[in-house]
Amino acid sequence: MITIKNLTVSYKKNNPVIQSLELSLELERIHGIVGLNGSGKTTLLNTIYGLKKPETGDIFIDGCKSTKRQIAYLETESYFYSNITGEDHLKIFKNTDFDTVSWNELFKLPLRELIETYSTGMKKKLALLAVLKQDKPVMILDEPFNGLDIETARVLRSILLNLKNRKTIIITSHIIETLTNLCDDISYLQEGKIKYSRSKSEFDEFKQEIYLDIEKRNEEIVAKLVNL
Repeated sequence: MITIKNLTVSYKKNNPVIQSLELSLELERIHGIVGLNGSGKTTLLNTIYGLKKPETGDIFIDGCKSTKRQIAYLETESYFYSNITGEDHLKIFKNTDFDTVSWNELFKLPLRELIETYSTGMKKKLALLAVLKQDKPVMILDEPFNGLDIETARVLRSILLNLKNRKTIIITSHIIETLTNLCDDISYLQEGKIKYSRSKSEFDEFKQEIYLDIEKRNEEIVAKLVNL
């Protein structure tokens, strides 16, 4: 179980992005986190991984304090050293059991070329390969489908579904359908708190709850502007 207790995270004093957040996630499942821009998704993931220190709260994995040794993290924006090839980047991550050649049959990357020559989608695929090579028990993926073509998006979905029997995966997306087609459960993050979580059998209801909430909050403004 991944357990998050009383988590509060701020970038400015008295202005928390995450507020007293509580969340429990079962191991070896795919967990989705959805929320509007600015809801705190990336901040939450950064804190779970350890890039951001919380003001209050604790994060436990299987009863022990979480550490980076247990987690592989795909950030929304991928960063690479300059003047290195894709092959050089993958060598940074030590795993002699990882068959780069075979895995790259799925991603079809020119690994011997400089990363500067890669497109946005190719860079995302390289970052995904690096996360897979780390082979850690927890994978955190922040908007992993952004920038991927249709084929690679389906390949990634298949990989994640096959990995969930031995890894715990936390994934975010702005697109609800991406998560409902993949996850075992989804939590809705709003204004720094988990408003509610739903299991797979409740996903249709979950989507309707979110859509209705958004429509109600904007209904008056839309009506006013349209009828000017």
